[in-house]
Amino acid sequence: MSADIPAGGTWFDTLKKSFEDVPIDTANDNGIATTEFLEAAESLTSLFDVLGSAAFSPVKSDLTNNIKKVRERQLAAPGESQTLQALVLNELKTKKHVATEGLVWLVRGLEFTAKALRHNLDQGTELSDSFRDAYGKTLKQHHSFLIKPIFSAAMSATPYRKDFYAKLGSDDAKVKAALEREVAALEKRVEILQSFQSRKEAKW
Repeated sequence: MSADIPAGGTWFDTLKKSFEDVPIDTANDNGIATTEFLEAAESLTSLFDVLGSAAFSPVKSDLTNNIKKVRERQLAAPGESQTLQALVLNELKTKKHVATEGLVWLVRGLEFTAKALRHNLDQGTELSDSFRDAYGKTLKQHHSFLIKPIFSAAMSATPYRKDFYAKLGSDDAKVKAALEREVAALEKRVEILQSFQSRKEAKW
């Protein structure tokens, strides 16, 4: 994994798309570009490979499956899916909600990831504490008693904080700055989508 990191760079330089690069159309209800958002979400799922435990594969596959649901709708109706908001509203007009529901779960998973990383950046605790804290505040309330133990196992399987940061790059200051930028960009887009999803017209 670290072999792909350019000299003097960080793991974030290897991503196909960063959340900072996902356009927000502020003049049009904060529309979030669908293609770039899905690419950034896909890029971020590889962070769970860096965490390096098979216990995280359910977390990653959950995100990947929901990305797939949204992308399938986008491919089926590209003209109506330029932004995520347009995709949802146009799908709901067809009396279906596969992608809409997929996006709800995708946003929940991304919120969980953002909260875990934000907690770790701000508190400096071990990753297991940060991920457990984030899980309790986000996904846990939506998960059944069958799913909770699977995710809880992942929270306990995180590497030591110092080892994780070392995998993201050799320069700790650069790693933290890059992580801060990515998390802040992710938080902003998650917040916009959650605000949209709370509206009556976005529900099924």
